Amino acid sequence: MKLIVGLGNPGAKYRFTRHNAGFMVVDRLAGAAGTTVNRRRCFSLVGEGRLNGVRVVLAKPQTYMNLSGLAVSALCRHYRLELADLLVICDDLDLEFGRIRLRPKGGSGGHRGLASIIAALGSSDFPRVRIGIGKAEDASAHVLGEFAPEDQSGLEEILSTAALAAACACREGLDEAMSRFNSWRLMSANGTAEV
Repeated sequence: MKLIVGLGNPGAKYRFTRHNAGFMVVDRLAGAAGTTVNRRRCFSLVGEGRLNGVRVVLAKPQTYMNLSGLAVSALCRHYRLELADLLVICDDLDLEFGRIRLRPKGGSGGHRGLASIIAALGSSDFPRVRIGIGKAEDASAHVLGEFAPEDQSGLEEILSTAALAAACACREGLDEAMSRFNSWRLMSANGTAEV
């Protein structure tokens, strides 16, 4: 079993913000897994299903971003999972818009949700998918703002590709997913991409 956690903030106010990119990807994965992410468990909304034949738990912590570790650690304990069975999906200010990156482990990179998870788990040795949202002078306003109108046309392609990368990591392993998707980039505003 794999636990795929999309990071974000709960509530309609944050639904379409850049910081909720992880939630958006989990919503796409839920459709592919034949589930809905709507059951309350371990400070999260969860859904269980199968992705490419692999049993998965999809989760969206409801603790707000800065306390994501509370939910993730509770989920790992509840499902008795090792860190290798966890995949966290989040936004990344340091990655340009239109890029995704999978990593087997690493620091928080200043992402408070990741920092909370690392602190709660006592380790940074868990895989993650980072979705580039680009830098801005006011980082807080940027992550809590909605995607710009000029980014909307490529957003669905980015989120769908991140979902494919997560599904690939579950079935074929992280190395294969990194090989396939770390070079992917959205090529233009009309959604033309290359892998």
